[in-house]
Amino acid sequence: MRIYPAFFRVVFSGMDPEKAHHIGFRLIRLAESTGASTVLRRMTRPHAGLRRTVMGIDFPSPFGLAAGFDKEGHGIAALADLGFGHIEVGTITGQAQPGNPRPRLFRLVEDRAVINRMGFNNDGAAAVAPRVRAALPVLARRFGATRPVVGINIGKTKAVELDAAIEDYLASTRQLAGHADYLVVNVSSPNTPGLRLLQGIESLRPLLAAVREEADRSAGRHVPLLVKIAPDLADADVDDVAALVLELGLDGVIATNTTIARTRLVTVPDRVREIGAGGLSGAPLKARSLEVLRRLRAVLPRETAVVSVGGVEDASDVLERLEAGADLVQGYTAFLYEGPFWAWRINRGLRQALARR
Repeated sequence: MRIYPAFFRVVFSGMDPEKAHHIGFRLIRLAESTGASTVLRRMTRPHAGLRRTVMGIDFPSPFGLAAGFDKEGHGIAALADLGFGHIEVGTITGQAQPGNPRPRLFRLVEDRAVINRMGFNNDGAAAVAPRVRAALPVLARRFGATRPVVGINIGKTKAVELDAAIEDYLASTRQLAGHADYLVVNVSSPNTPGLRLLQGIESLRPLLAAVREEADRSAGRHVPLLVKIAPDLADADVDDVAALVLELGLDGVIATNTTIARTRLVTVPDRVREIGAGGLSGAPLKARSLEVLRRLRAVLPRETAVVSVGGVEDASDVLERLEAGADLVQGYTAFLYEGPFWAWRINRGLRQALARR
């Protein structure tokens, strides 16, 4: 019997979603700080049969936590104890910023979805870097050679104009690349004005080239670099991004971010209009995310990683993405509805499915 759905209905469903997120995250971190997660870690650790090597990195499971849950690197080790094969921290900006005014996070429970217009609220790259650096030896000590992987997702500071965006991304890169197992350039959030304009090829090319060079220089090694794209790109634009990834020799693509579309929703339209602007994530994004994955995989060689995210809820969704050509799969929104054993259930389901083959 699963307890968390009932707990969610009684405790969290009537609470402001952002407040509920902070309380839930604090409880996860409390379990880790008190040592209670030691037993949890033994139970949730992914089976060795789920390991895979992507971008030259050993991942204990193909399923990980997408950027957005831990925006500032406060709970990397605590989240690793829940069974995620990787944790993507961020989005982090070159300068600290409070994000957009509240309320800025909204549940669409009937759709198992969320609308957010958080606006990259975070402490800034200089503050987050030492937290990530401190977490890495903790993970190595607890998990050994095949520890959960830590990715870092960077975006543009809102106050920085588009013509200065490259230097802003480079400021984050200098602080963070040396502590990242992989680095992600986020140009696809709808909640920073003008950010998605950077997905245009002529803007994206110099940005990615500059970040790639600076990441390797700052870290003194090759840091795998990926770009995260929106589901709202036209198919032709997805093809153009794939061609650019090949041209620049990037390590991969993360597809997809949240959407500004409001299709396939069960929630009454008046409620959706009342919420207003923001990126939609969760189950309604499933079909388009899968379409973009298949389109990318059809044109990108196997050595170029494709990470699929959007509408992933259970092991069958993860398995479908892997069979469609994803190297890794991420989730986030369903975590809010499914609770702390979500990654463990997905890993267990994957292991059972693979064992039957």
